[in-house]
Amino acid sequence: MKKITSLLTLFILITSCGVRQTREMMTSGDYDGAINNAVEGLRSNKNAKGKQDYVYMLEESFAKAKERDLRNINAWFKDANPQNLEKIYNTYVQLNYRQELIRPLLPLKLIKEGRDAIFPFDDYSDQIVSSKNSLSKYLYDNSKALLINKDKLVIRRAYDDLVYLESLSPGYKDVNKLIDEAQFKGTDFVNVYTKNETNMVIPKRLEDDLLDFSTYGLNDKWTVYHSNRQKGIDYDYGLVVNFRQINISPEQVKEKQFQKEKLIKVGVKNLVNSNGQVVKDSLGNPIKVDDMRTVKISIYEFSQSKACQVTAKIDYINLKTNQLIETFPLSSEFIFSNVYATYKGDKRACEQDYYNTFDKKAVPFPSNEQMVFDAGQDLKNQLKSLIAKNKFRR
Repeated sequence: MKKITSLLTLFILITSCGVRQTREMMTSGDYDGAINNAVEGLRSNKNAKGKQDYVYMLEESFAKAKERDLRNINAWFKDANPQNLEKIYNTYVQLNYRQELIRPLLPLKLIKEGRDAIFPFDDYSDQIVSSKNSLSKYLYDNSKALLINKDKLVIRRAYDDLVYLESLSPGYKDVNKLIDEAQFKGTDFVNVYTKNETNMVIPKRLEDDLLDFSTYGLNDKWTVYHSNRQKGIDYDYGLVVNFRQINISPEQVKEKQFQKEKLIKVGVKNLVNSNGQVVKDSLGNPIKVDDMRTVKISIYEFSQSKACQVTAKIDYINLKTNQLIETFPLSSEFIFSNVYATYKGDKRACEQDYYNTFDKKAVPFPSNEQMVFDAGQDLKNQLKSLIAKNKFRR
């Protein structure tokens, strides 16, 4: 019994909070919020006495929301501003949606007054169709006018309106064709190319790799990068990779010799006393101890190394005005290193981590071209990160 009483108290508290929140919405003018709350509260056991507050507020909120919406529509019609067409259409849709939200709950009883709550419904289908047609025509005509504009940001607005028009009235005239046209006209096309200001030849495969923007994943809705100019495209921006300096160190081989020694366990042996006699335990068994030996090794280590540093700068250029927008420095270094060694003695005298060095041998040094290419791989990653953080339009 105590558990049932607790659950009942909790239910009353929840209902009370819902009613209070709905009343606050209604008094603040958020009629649709109040309607949604009331409808949710009435979905179960709508005729319960405890749900009467919801019914009263639903009736009042519906009347006030409808009166407000029709008043606004009337004002927008009088204003005759085509910008209001979307508001008119959306408001008619909302008027109809509000009715359909309430319809499944009807009838709703007002017990004290002995009547059904009043919800004067209207058929808005003609107004919805008419306002949608007017809005569609406006969006179509206005978008076609905007497409003549040279400003790409204006054209992008036309694109958004055309996409909205297609969702509003699928298959309307040649909207899909106009969407493609707006997408093309609104896109910033960027021509990417390299310049070599060093006294060295840039490996062709490095240039090709750097300019292969299909691997960068940087194209977005309104920006497309081309390393090869395409016919029929008027490029907006240039992205220039200027190689400024390439430094390659000489091939170096360093040698060093060193010794190591370590005390290691090689087995076990009998413990003997100072007289050379075997020491035994209480049972007469010889006591065993670790047999420790000092082992030594002489190591001959060889280190091969070669380094390459590439410095560059990235220029953002407005090709319409031929002006430099911004410059960013880039620098990358690649170091070739190979360490191998031979030894004499017992290799157990050195750390096991060093063993793989004994398995290595001298390898041919990479060519200068390969060094530049390897340094360029890091340069490419830096370039990708730089472009992602620094858009042409901000």
